[in-house]
Amino acid sequence: MKEEIQEQIAGALEQLFDGVSKLQAAFPGKPFTLDGRLVGDIGEIVASLHYQITLNEGLTKHHDAVADDGRNVQIKTTFSKNLTFPVGHVPDYYLGIKLNRDGSFEEIYNGPGKLIKEELKRRAPTSTGLHGNLMGQLKRINLTIPDAERIPRR
Repeated sequence: MKEEIQEQIAGALEQLFDGVSKLQAAFPGKPFTLDGRLVGDIGEIVASLHYQITLNEGLTKHHDAVADDGRNVQIKTTFSKNLTFPVGHVPDYYLGIKLNRDGSFEEIYNGPGKLIKEELKRRAPTSTGLHGNLMGQLKRINLTIPDAERIPRR
């Protein structure tokens, strides 16, 4: 079942990126990135296949899923090099992943949100309500997180 869903995602992504390539060729200078709600939704599905979490129904404030052990999890996804973190709240647990065009992914961060908040405490709030360009910081912090504080893989 998991492999079948992953194949469906990979096929759909191939079609999406083919469409993006055609738009980029027709309108040079426009990136036509897929980041946004679509990427977030795909990331949540991918995370639910690979981590011990259950996705919340519909759109929920601050957290996207609940881990099997009851921890609330916010999932952030990108196809590029930009993961964000909220300014106005601290998610209990944060799972940041970078999707690849073939549907595979790289775990960038898997751990408590408070560790990210501590790292960002000197950053000024932004007008968007999100801290951005965190890839390097998240990868560095992720190396320090004990397994017991991570959301387990399936």
